[in-house]
Amino acid sequence: MQDIIQKISEIYFRYGIKSITMDDLARDLGVSKKTLYLHFKDKKDVVSKVIHHLINSQKCGISEALNQPNTNAIDKLMMMTHFFAEHLKNSNASLTYDLQKYYPDVWDEVIEFKREEVYKHIIDNIHEGIREGIYRDDMNYEIIARAYVSRMEMYQTDLWQPLNKFPLPEVFRTLFIYHIRGIANDKGLEHLEKNAHQWIFN
Repeated sequence: MQDIIQKISEIYFRYGIKSITMDDLARDLGVSKKTLYLHFKDKKDVVSKVIHHLINSQKCGISEALNQPNTNAIDKLMMMTHFFAEHLKNSNASLTYDLQKYYPDVWDEVIEFKREEVYKHIIDNIHEGIREGIYRDDMNYEIIARAYVSRMEMYQTDLWQPLNKFPLPEVFRTLFIYHIRGIANDKGLEHLEKNAHQWIFN
């Protein structure tokens, strides 16, 4: 089942959702439409299961980034940001548009994941950096964490278009460094300067 959902997610990432019918999915998967309906009630059920799969994949990717041994808060946030850059790099803009227009309740789950779970990880990362003595402790970090999440949402809206002329990895890397420069103290900035050249977002 998970293999089927993964393959469907790849199709949606490539072509969007609206233009792909159940017949298209059955043909691309090499199964009959009857077999497809053994796993899914209808197209909305397909979309819902695919999005839940993608959200769970992102949760696993975030967890892996945040639990790397021998890393500090800056390194962990870099790995998490790199993970999101890789995820969005393979996304089709029509996928987001189709979700927002035709499956708003499913889209709301995506937004809730970012606004709540990703926000919590950013807040935790900030507290970790303060404990490690590499982030400043004199800022309103709720505002900063909310701004970070809002910037992630921007990547999937029309507000992203002015930055389309730049490669996505370059944008993510630039904004990550911009973010760290705003919250790091001298010790954190020293770590950034020492290691930034190694952080390549492909």
